[in-house]
Amino acid sequence: MLRLVGLGLRGGLVVVGVDRVREAARRGKVLLAIVAPDAARNSLDKVVPLLDARGVWRISGPGAVALGGAVGRESTAVVGVLDRDLAEGIREIVESKVGGTH
Repeated sequence: MLRLVGLGLRGGLVVVGVDRVREAARRGKVLLAIVAPDAARNSLDKVVPLLDARGVWRISGPGAVALGGAVGRESTAVVGVLDRDLAEGIREIVESKVGGTH
C-alpha cells in the first residue's frame, strides 16, 4: 500500500497533510483517505469528521512516521487519494489483508 501511495504522490494523485486533505475533501476530490492511527488527536479531529460527512472511504493506515516516509515527510496524519483507480487498488490491498476500511 505504501508503495502505491508514493507512486500516487509522484503522479499528483494524492494530497498530503490535514490542511491539503481537508481542502480537497471540501471540493469533493478525495476518494479515499489513509489516516495514521497514532496521529495527534487534534489533527484527527480536524479531518476525520469532514471525511465521514463527505462519505470518503477511510482506511486506518500505518503509523504517522511510516505514512510520512511514503510521501517524503518525517510524518503525516493523513493522505488523501484523488484518483479512482489508485483508491480502488489501495482499498483492495487493505481489504485483502485485514478488512480495514471504515
